[in-house]
Amino acid sequence: MSNVAIVTGGTRGIGKAISKKLKDDGFTVAAIYGGNAEAAKACEEELGISAYQCDVSDVEACESVVAKIEADHGGVGVLVNNAGITRDGAFHKMSADQWKAVISTNLDSAFNMTRPVINGMRDRSFGRIINVSSINGQKGQFGQTNYSAAKAGLIGFTRALAQETAKKGITVNALAPGYIATDMTSGMKQEVLDSIVAGIPVGRMGTPEEMAHMVAFLASKDSGFITGAVLTANGGQYIAA
Repeated sequence: MSNVAIVTGGTRGIGKAISKKLKDDGFTVAAIYGGNAEAAKACEEELGISAYQCDVSDVEACESVVAKIEADHGGVGVLVNNAGITRDGAFHKMSADQWKAVISTNLDSAFNMTRPVINGMRDRSFGRIINVSSINGQKGQFGQTNYSAAKAGLIGFTRALAQETAKKGITVNALAPGYIATDMTSGMKQEVLDSIVAGIPVGRMGTPEEMAHMVAFLASKDSGFITGAVLTANGGQYIAA
C-alpha cells in the first residue's frame, strides 16, 4: 500500500487534527489549504508535513496539485475529502452565489480530488477514501440548505463509489461529525453554543482529535471490511438508522 495521504482542508480545525494523526501513524501527509498561507506554513512547521495551496472547487487545479503531490511523494493511498465552508442563510434569502460556493467547495471537491487519484488506487489494488460529511447532511439544518445538500451529497457519493471500487481493494467511507470544538464553532455566540450543548446527550461538543482517530482507523489496513459506511459521531444528538 502507498503511505501517502492527502487531506483537504488539512491545515486547520478537524483537518489539522487528521493530518497530525495520520502523520503520527506513519503516513506522508500532504495537506491542502485554500487561502490562509500563514496558517498553512505554521501547520507545516508544527507537524512536519507538506502543505499545498489549491482551490478544491477547480477541477484543473485539483488535477495539478495531485500531480505535484505524486511527483513529490509518490502514489496516493489515502484521500480525506474534508474541505468545507459555510454560507448560511434562510433559503428564501439565499443568493445563487451562496449556493454555488458551498456546493462547489463541499461537494464538487470530492469529485475533483478523487478523480485524479482513483486510477492509481485501482492499479495498486489499494485505497482509502474518507469523506467528511456532517450531522446536518443527515438531518438537515435551518439556514443551511446549501451546506446540508452538499454534505448529504457526500453520503450518496460515498455509498455509490464504494460499490464500484470494493473489488479493487479500495474502501470509501464517510464520517458525519456533530458539533465539534473548532474555530468555526468558537465564533458562535455563547448562548447559541449553550443551547447546542444542551441538546447533546453526552453533554459536550466533540474534539477534532476524536474525529481524527476515527478517520485514522478508516485509513488503516485494519478497516478493509468496512466500505460504504457512514460513521456517525455526534454525541447522541442525532441517531441515524
